[in-house]
Amino acid sequence: MKLQLALDRINLEDAKSIAKEAQAYIDIIEVGTSLIKDYGKKSVNFIKENFKDKVILADIKTCDEGEYEFKAAFEAGADIATVMGNAPLGTIEICYEVSRKYNKDIMIDLMETNEDRIEELKKLDDAIFFIHLPKDNKSGNLIDNFNKKSTVYKGIKRIALGGSVKEEMLGDILTINPEILVIGSAITKSNNIELAARKFKEAL
Repeated sequence: MKLQLALDRINLEDAKSIAKEAQAYIDIIEVGTSLIKDYGKKSVNFIKENFKDKVILADIKTCDEGEYEFKAAFEAGADIATVMGNAPLGTIEICYEVSRKYNKDIMIDLMETNEDRIEELKKLDDAIFFIHLPKDNKSGNLIDNFNKKSTVYKGIKRIALGGSVKEEMLGDILTINPEILVIGSAITKSNNIELAARKFKEAL
């Protein structure tokens, strides 16, 4: 299982510092949506230049302008870019084609994506499907949300899981066994970032 570190709601220098402390135990560095909104494409390039040996994900959450946004993310240094599962189907298909052209990965964020659309998207069988508890969600937790739709997720080859992940969830997460586990504040807001990242990596 790969560990993805989500960097959000901080400045670029703090993002670099946090990633450096955790880098021995993480596989993917996520340039979060807030960083991209605050600093633009240069945030992706900045993280890639400082962590050349890591996979870089640009969480651009594309909803439209798929070709333009995905090309921009990949040319800035991203290895993975995100598109929303509830975006127009044509947008998602364009993003998928751009990712194939650049020999990069697409992650489809399934937040607020209905079951019919998920079934439709399964044809993109080498895409990564991100099962995501929204930041503003005040009810339930990641595991409960997964279990509610577990049948519709069957047949998906590549799953990423994330959203308010805590240590006590790891038993359930290991049972689900996603390809990628996305962790943010449980590491980034820890008093000892390196230790927190190591504990998660060892547990996985």
